[in-house]
Amino acid sequence: MSRPAEYTRGSIIKAAVHLFAEKGFQGASVRNIVVKARVNQAAINYHFKGKDGLYLEVLKTAFEKLTEHAGSDPEKLKSLSREEALRSFVYQQLRPLLFRDEMSRYIRLFAWESAHPSKVFLKFMATNTVSYLTSAVDVVGRFLPPGTQKRVALCVAIWLMGQCSIFVRNRELFAQEPFSINTDEPFTDELTELVTRLAIGGLLHASAPA
Repeated sequence: MSRPAEYTRGSIIKAAVHLFAEKGFQGASVRNIVVKARVNQAAINYHFKGKDGLYLEVLKTAFEKLTEHAGSDPEKLKSLSREEALRSFVYQQLRPLLFRDEMSRYIRLFAWESAHPSKVFLKFMATNTVSYLTSAVDVVGRFLPPGTQKRVALCVAIWLMGQCSIFVRNRELFAQEPFSINTDEPFTDELTELVTRLAIGGLLHASAPA
């Protein structure tokens, strides 16, 4: 691939990541993307065979980066105490509230999918051998009794991610009346602690003998 073609492809992906994270798959139009990337629609068709192909490429990139990143890396989390691992995981899920980096956009993109899964996302997950829930399942599993069924740990992991994604998806809504929540760093730190404490309390209660 020539350098101009590589530059064009990279510009499209960068613009797409921003808009898919901000508006979700349905909300981000091809027109929005080409305007932000400063290309024509033919470039998207040439490089990605349309919006679905572009989104699939973005999902692949997001998944790879989230897997590699320390905050989502199962091996990194295993090196921490279970409480620290839980707190670290929760913070990573909430960091899109700060929206300061590419990783935050990737997490927000998955937060959109948790509420309104697209056909492209469902296809991607069906053909992907490693679930993006792996880290969450490992973290909550450390609080559950030995022998707990995998589906139970999976349900708890989905619940944990849901406690975070509702804030991530609705960040703009919560900034308005009657909420008026300023999702700055102090708020994100406070919310991380709150979700972590509630999760630890619930997990310890769930693991206690009946």
